[in-house]
Amino acid sequence: MKTIIMILLSTLILNANSEDMTKQAIVKIYTTAKIPNYQEPWGSSMRNSTGSGSIIEGGYILTNAHVVANQAFIEVQRYGQRKRYIAKVYAVSHQADLALLKVEEDIFWSGVTPLKFGDLPKVEQRIVVYGYPMGGNTLSATIGVVSRVEHHTYAHSGEAFLAVQVDAAVNPGNSGGPALSDGKIVGVVMQVISKSQNIGYLVPISMVRHFIKDMKDGKYDGFSDLGLGTQKLENPAMRRYYGLDANASGKLIDKISANSSLFGVLKDGDILTSVDGHKIENDGTVEFRKHEYTHYQYFVDAYQMGDKIKLGIIRDKKRIDIETELNIKADDIFLIKTTRYDTAPRYFIYGGYIFAPLSRNLILSTKRNRLTLSYLASKWQTDEKKESVVLLKVLASDMSRGDNSFGMWNIDKLNGKSFKDFNEFYERLNNSKEKYIILEDNDGVKVIIDTKEAKAKQPNILKKYNIVFDKSIDLRN
Repeated sequence: MKTIIMILLSTLILNANSEDMTKQAIVKIYTTAKIPNYQEPWGSSMRNSTGSGSIIEGGYILTNAHVVANQAFIEVQRYGQRKRYIAKVYAVSHQADLALLKVEEDIFWSGVTPLKFGDLPKVEQRIVVYGYPMGGNTLSATIGVVSRVEHHTYAHSGEAFLAVQVDAAVNPGNSGGPALSDGKIVGVVMQVISKSQNIGYLVPISMVRHFIKDMKDGKYDGFSDLGLGTQKLENPAMRRYYGLDANASGKLIDKISANSSLFGVLKDGDILTSVDGHKIENDGTVEFRKHEYTHYQYFVDAYQMGDKIKLGIIRDKKRIDIETELNIKADDIFLIKTTRYDTAPRYFIYGGYIFAPLSRNLILSTKRNRLTLSYLASKWQTDEKKESVVLLKVLASDMSRGDNSFGMWNIDKLNGKSFKDFNEFYERLNNSKEKYIILEDNDGVKVIIDTKEAKAKQPNILKKYNIVFDKSIDLRN
């Protein structure tokens, strides 16, 4: 009996020591961020926020990208300590909502055992979430289980990747904290569904490993994309049209990005049947574990940019295997760039007319003209068109009477000619020798600016609206 009691006591002591070692590796992150104003791109505001993170091997703090996005100053505080240490961002993936921080003071790392990585968790697997959520200042731990594992849109980037849904209570401030199973990190808390009953999401450990491996060469390349537009092949008539038997499955290719290494290799009408040897179902999913399915991009995301991957296709009812290099990501495909962070908005002002490249940040900053601009956000780049430009707003003055209602207005032509991107638009407008600048949208609606008048009245217009610079810093260099 004494032996049994001693064993139980030893087990309790070991568990207590293990839990204390885990807590020592959890940190609270204090961020002061400079938040850009995309509607008034010459201005910004400051915001203070807190998040969570964990100390991992290599002398890094692992957290979310959104915890430190647009950061101007970062401090971190270890569990059980009151001193804050200055930290800097070592690496960041806004795509995957992950970041690594470094602290230069050696004493910060003293006495801590870094947390280790586990494996991708399974449904019903028990997890413990650590962090510093709202409602208190001390470390919080909540227990739950994995509800599902599948692709989900990451709120920070707007891109879809594998995510782990959990029922453990997570709240603002938990972001960046680790989710542990058997004492090892299996995911990083990233977001919750508002007005839901304990539905939270983790960045899975597979995404974390990919990010860290990517950053080993000191350069972040990101998660690649095949650059394909595809359709499901569940419709019986479509399957008969393409001569598919009951054993054939995949997705119909209806578009190929001109920037992709697959351009000129694949054709519209080809059927993508497998990725990395894994069969693609007619709904576009793959089995990544027995009886568990998610988007076929899962096996693309397992590779690094520049790696080669094998694809199976059906062309003219014949099966073909090809190998291609992964060389692009979403930003290389879409006309409107994905959400930007850690950079100031681009703009320039001409006679009180404010122009900017159309970005997702800009679309999200206002409800104005949202339908038209959201449609543009779904369009792909072409050789002729790499970026859209909008007339952001018009500063009221005697020369702009009648035009003050224009805002978030997409520009299709400048003096009768289209343009490739914002840089070309700026150069052509800024260097124009024409008497008038004629801007035109896709419907033929025009805005006309008198060149001489615009240049003469610009200084007074800027002074009236307390605007110091008429263009973003990248255009001033």
